[in-house]
Amino acid sequence: MTDDTKAGPDEQLSYEQARGELASVVERLEAGGTSLEESLALWERGEALAVICQRWLDGARARIDAARQEPAS
Repeated sequence: MTDDTKAGPDEQLSYEQARGELASVVERLEAGGTSLEESLALWERGEALAVICQRWLDGARARIDAARQEPAS
């Protein structure tokens, strides 16, 4: 998530932005009252946002793991 030249607008979302929008999507799906087409679109958006969040979390884990392996000075 560091190469902004190839990243689309969604890929430039911060973890907090993606998580917040994902929470909003989940709320809308849980509330019901949407058409099948809208529900499918919301589901797809939620899946995309979940992938973005997971990439951020994976990157954070990699950084923590790398920091833990560095010798203490």
